[in-house]
Amino acid sequence: MTSVTLVRRSIFAVALMTLPGFGFAQGAQVAFGNTEQNSRLPVEVTADNLDVNQTDGTAIFTGNVLIGQGEMRLSAPRVLVVYKSDQTGIEELRASGGVTLVSGEDAAEARTADYNVDTGLIEMEGDVLLLQGVNALTGDRMFVDTRAGTARVTGRVKTILQPQGE
Repeated sequence: MTSVTLVRRSIFAVALMTLPGFGFAQGAQVAFGNTEQNSRLPVEVTADNLDVNQTDGTAIFTGNVLIGQGEMRLSAPRVLVVYKSDQTGIEELRASGGVTLVSGEDAAEARTADYNVDTGLIEMEGDVLLLQGVNALTGDRMFVDTRAGTARVTGRVKTILQPQGE
């Protein structure tokens, strides 16, 4: 390896570590979705099956579950819906069994996802994969703020940065 190559790699590594919001231990802050998501919009759920438990205020959707809210789509084999204590709306959605979240041109996959409808925050966990165009980012956990249109990936974050051309 030439000294020029070593210098270029060193400059690249320093530049990468000084990018705003980018840190190996803390995770990576990225944009997610092409617009802010309005968490006050209606939530539409379709599935093969539905089991409702009036006692604890929950419902379990199973089989090809697809949830839509505005421009955001979430799909999973199983989603537990937790209703607010006064039954006036949905408090939380807990998806499991392999979850896909799509917002605009961005998509993410994980084993599970918890969506707090009131705050607009989604926590995805387990083998997280975030795809944004030709770029991919992986980690253990991803926190999506649907209102701000941002996400934070943590836990062994890995990405391959594609050069813009020379």
